[in-house]
Amino acid sequence: MEKPTIILGVIGSDCHAVGNRILDAFFSAKGFRVVNLGVMVSQDEFIDGALETGAKAILVSSLYGQGEIDCAGFRERCIERGLSDILLYVGGNLVIGKNDRVAVEKLYKGFGFDRVFGPDGDLEEAATLLGHDLQVREVVHS
Repeated sequence: MEKPTIILGVIGSDCHAVGNRILDAFFSAKGFRVVNLGVMVSQDEFIDGALETGAKAILVSSLYGQGEIDCAGFRERCIERGLSDILLYVGGNLVIGKNDRVAVEKLYKGFGFDRVFGPDGDLEEAATLLGHDLQVREVVHS
């Protein structure tokens, strides 16, 4: 079975690279083909990467607290570019200050993200959920 391709990167003007490298190594070890776009990635660069590679999911990271600005309209942009069914995951320090986890998740799900992880997100859980979500999408679309 072919490894599912995922796009990974840090959105906006965020230059936090260490966590991005950890995510790359982790998801690669879990059997995903990771295309890591690095840091300071725009929405269109994520989408371009997904279109070029046939990726099934985009994993967006943000640690500098401005993710709310950078991620607004992401799903709509995916739809405009022909990726209406792609899985969208987001994680990190997604808002400035201490905020209720449920409220942050609601905000990002409102942006069209399928899964939302805070700065203390469990990578094992994320990988399990990603594998499950990809299988469900495959069954639904076959």
